[in-house]
Amino acid sequence: MRLERRRGADAQRATSLELFFDLVFVFAITQVSHLLLDDLSWRGAGRALVALLVVWWAWNYTAWVTNELDPDAGAVRLLLLAVMLLCLVLAVAIPGAFGDHALLFAGSYVAIQVGRHTFLTFAAASRGTIERERAGRILIWFVAAGLLWIAGALTATEGVRAVLWTAALLVDYGAPLVLYWVPGKRRLPSSAWDVETSHFAERFQLFVIIALGESIVITGATTAGLELSAARLAAFGLAFASSAALWWLYFDYVARIAERRLELADDRTTLARDGYTYLHGVLVAGVILSAVGDELVIAHPTSELSTAELVAVVGGPALYLVGHAAFRWRMAGSVSWRRLAGAVACAAVGVAGLGIPAIAVAALLVAVLVGVILWEQLAAARRRARGESTPLERLEAGASG
Repeated sequence: MRLERRRGADAQRATSLELFFDLVFVFAITQVSHLLLDDLSWRGAGRALVALLVVWWAWNYTAWVTNELDPDAGAVRLLLLAVMLLCLVLAVAIPGAFGDHALLFAGSYVAIQVGRHTFLTFAAASRGTIERERAGRILIWFVAAGLLWIAGALTATEGVRAVLWTAALLVDYGAPLVLYWVPGKRRLPSSAWDVETSHFAERFQLFVIIALGESIVITGATTAGLELSAARLAAFGLAFASSAALWWLYFDYVARIAERRLELADDRTTLARDGYTYLHGVLVAGVILSAVGDELVIAHPTSELSTAELVAVVGGPALYLVGHAAFRWRMAGSVSWRRLAGAVACAAVGVAGLGIPAIAVAALLVAVLVGVILWEQLAAARRRARGESTPLERLEAGASG
């Protein structure tokens, strides 16, 4: 039975099953957003972060697996549908993840990770192959983290649970950094993984779309449930403009250049791990926090924001721009001064936002995002006027040379 993707000259694209699978995560991200909205405190932010890290890690590993396996194979289809159901259970448990539904939350997450890689180790890979060896190593790390997740869920003490779940996250997120090293076994090289670039990059691009889609859903649902005053409609328009600007900043050229750099990289696995597995999580967090900020502004557009609300409203765009700067540094080795300047400007808006209506803060943030876009477009126009090639054209020229 052949389960691996067929590698060929044609670029692989996401399948309809993968797109169907992703639908669960629109709901999961909405649950994370509401978890933060229900408790705008440091404790609430910490809980929302844990939930997001769990959701992101469940999706991320599945994206790596479907980059290797053929989603059209019957066994892989059944695996994805089973994981999809468990992800739905995970999302349902998020509101009570730190209370009555802790075991359901942790248990479903552990079942996703351990179950998927048990299949990958013993059903998808043949005995003695590098595919079974690496999947087995990952499975060991998931089991180790899973024990901490379950132990944390079973304890009745909040502080102990926080320690155990923090330790579990450190194990989960630290494993790729050491390439799943297991004592007594030789270290696996990064070349043990084979990244199919077009499919891999597209999957992460689609998750950014999922996060942006959730922001559209949450702002639309919030607006529909409230009285449609002129101020609220204006806030709704600003929320849409903010989401559109976040989309533009990623998909105008960043996504294409990053995909091409990944394709040309000598060590695709390490670059994919750093730029996509880790740093795309920062971008997604920025989008989610921006959606939370949009909902706060729409709910009370003419009121002044509390300090916690102001941090949420300003923090989303700032985090998103910082994530972009880090992504560019890792993928290209260069500094995105314009986007870093935009992040600093967002922080300045936060200072200026003390004592002014929420809708004014939102307008200033949209102005910052649009300003960064126009700044970059102007710089690109100047390069074209001087006859200089674009970054993507330089990449293509370097590849052909």
